[in-house]
Amino acid sequence: MIRMEQVQKTYGTFQFQVSMEIPQGRITGFVGKNGAGKSTAIKLILGLIRPEAGKVQVFGIPAEKLTPSDKQKIGVSLAEAGFSVQLTVQDIEKILGKMYPKFNAELFQRKCREFRIPYQKKLKEFSTGMKAKLRVLIALTHGARLLVLDEPTAGMDVEARQEVLDLLREYMAEDETRTLLITSHISSDLETLCDDIYLIHDGKILLNEETDQILDHYGILKVSEEQFGTLDQEYLIKCQKEPYGYACFTKDKQYYQENYPGIVVEQGGIDELILMMTGGYH
Repeated sequence: MIRMEQVQKTYGTFQFQVSMEIPQGRITGFVGKNGAGKSTAIKLILGLIRPEAGKVQVFGIPAEKLTPSDKQKIGVSLAEAGFSVQLTVQDIEKILGKMYPKFNAELFQRKCREFRIPYQKKLKEFSTGMKAKLRVLIALTHGARLLVLDEPTAGMDVEARQEVLDLLREYMAEDETRTLLITSHISSDLETLCDDIYLIHDGKILLNEETDQILDHYGILKVSEEQFGTLDQEYLIKCQKEPYGYACFTKDKQYYQENYPGIVVEQGGIDELILMMTGGYH
């Protein structure tokens, strides 16, 4: 569905160099700190910017050669993009009806009611969370085969986030050939939604792993200097010096629990993955 082959893009001193592949029918999470390169990747995939080297393909087609018909198959929610704040939701519905032949007005109206999105108010009167919910609805009410959602739950409270995540699960379950690429700073959203995770840092992919594998098998070992010297290094991904000794990120916490009963082993989720792999764990 999406393929990047040795793609390069430069902004000043920032260098984006990525190869990655997202198969059809997957829900893939893209994580990393601000400025890591997530937005650059999304813009390359959507053909909003062009690479200086390498290839970007969507639906097996070079991103820059996607036709208007091809783009009809993509649903997008970008935090910095949107309609004029002077428009009402009713105005937007009319625009979407003209933009997308497969726009589902009945679904759009029903979800607006369920999400308590005011139909007649102008967007300038909307809260940040309300705008975010509307962007998600706009992305998926024309039957897109590929959804690209950048921070879709930003600014939402817990209840609203759950509504959006349930909507995405429902949408993906309706057609197993649909594909979703999503970024989020809220790790619990990705942990309950995504099939796999890409971690990007300083324009490079540091890791791609199944979400279940991260949650079930990854962990953090907290060990003294003496204990660190005895550890089998085979299943360690990253180690960081700490006042008490070392914090070590492992892809097989059970191995260390079974073979080193005296060490502290903590759960390793997506937050821990990001912090340990990018040097921010303390």
